[in-house]
Amino acid sequence: MGLTLRWCSALVCALTLLLTSGLLLNAAHGLAPVNQVAPTIAGTAIYRETLSATSGTWAAGALTFGYQWLRAGVPIAGATDPTYRLQLDDIGREISVRVTASDEVEQESAASAPTQPVAKADLANEVPPEIAGKVRVGSVVSTTAGGWSVRPTTLRYQWWRGKRPIASATEESYRLRLRDFGKRVSVVVTAKREGYRLSEAISRRVRVKHRVPVRRTVTYHVETRGRITTNRASFAHLAQRTYDDPRGWRGLGVKFERVKRGGDFTLVLAQAAKVTSFSSACSTLWSCQIGRFVIINQTRWKRASSAWTGNGQSRRDYRHLVVNHETGHWLGRAHMGCPGPGRLAPVLMQQSKGLGGCKANPWPTRSELRLRSMRAAAGILAVAE
Repeated sequence: MGLTLRWCSALVCALTLLLTSGLLLNAAHGLAPVNQVAPTIAGTAIYRETLSATSGTWAAGALTFGYQWLRAGVPIAGATDPTYRLQLDDIGREISVRVTASDEVEQESAASAPTQPVAKADLANEVPPEIAGKVRVGSVVSTTAGGWSVRPTTLRYQWWRGKRPIASATEESYRLRLRDFGKRVSVVVTAKREGYRLSEAISRRVRVKHRVPVRRTVTYHVETRGRITTNRASFAHLAQRTYDDPRGWRGLGVKFERVKRGGDFTLVLAQAAKVTSFSSACSTLWSCQIGRFVIINQTRWKRASSAWTGNGQSRRDYRHLVVNHETGHWLGRAHMGCPGPGRLAPVLMQQSKGLGGCKANPWPTRSELRLRSMRAAAGILAVAE
C-alpha cells in the first residue's frame, strides 16, 4: 500500500515536470499568443465623443498591445491609440478596433465587435432667444441668437403669430404689422453646425400693443333716439371695436372707454328723422356731430351711401367710416378734401358724398394721425357728413 502511494507521487511529479518543460520549450520556440476574450469598446458612438478600447484576454506570457481603429472595416489613418475621438467622416458608419498582441517573437490580432453607426451630436440650446425692441404695431423688433452648447455656423429665423408662422418673416428682425395687433408673436431660431443635429429654440411670446401708448383717455356712453330697428348691442360693440382698432384714432394715442352714463361725449344711434332734432345744421340724410353728441344716422348705418357702395365698398367699412369721421369732428378736426387722384381719402373727407378721385378709406390717414393737437369739440357748430 505504501509503495503504491509513493509510486503515484513520483508519477505526478514526472508529469508536472514534463508539462512545464513543454510549455517552456513552446515559449522558447515562439508560439503565437491566443486570444481568449475579444477586445471591447467603451463609450457612445456619437460625433466628438471618445471611444476607449480594452485589449481583451490572451493566453500567453508577457505581451505588448497595438491598436488600430477601423471605420466600416477600413483602417483609420493615424488612429493607433487605445482611445479614439469620433470625427465627421465617422458619422453614419460603424467603428471597431483591432488589437495586436505581441511577445518577443510572435504576434496575433483580434477585432472587437463594431459599434452602432455613429450618430450626430446634440446642439443644445442653453439660453433661449429674446425679442428686443418696442412690441408695438409699426415698430421693428429683433431677436438674439440665444446661447448654444457649441457655436452654430448657421442660424435661421422664423417669426410666428400665435400658432402660425408668418409668411416671409425669416430675418433676424421683423416689422410688426396691423394684423399682429393683440396677438402674441415669437421667433424660432434654428441652429445648424456640421456634425450636429438641427436644433430649434423659441423665444418667449409677447403681445403686440398699439402703435403709441395712451396719451389721453376719453369716456362716452351710448344712446338711441327715435324708432330704432338696429340691434343696439351690436351697434355699441362695433363702435367700440372701431375705437380700439390701431388703424383708428387709437393710433393717435386716444383711448375710448364706454361708460353707462355721462362721460365726455355721447354716441347716438338716431332714426334719420330725429337727426335734425340736435341742430338745424344736421340733415336727415347724413350723420352729424354737435357739441357733446356724435350722431350716427340709422339709415346710413344700415345701408351706407350710394357713393360708397357704388365703389364696391362694404357696409361694415362704412360703419367704421362714420364712427371715425364724426368722432374726428368731436376731437376738433375739420373736413378735408382729396389730396390727389389715386391717393387714400382722409377719414375727415365727406366720402359718403363722393371720393373725388381718391381711394375709399374708413380710417384716419397717417397725416391725420400725425396731427398732435386734440380738443374736445363741445360747443362748436354742428358738422354734418
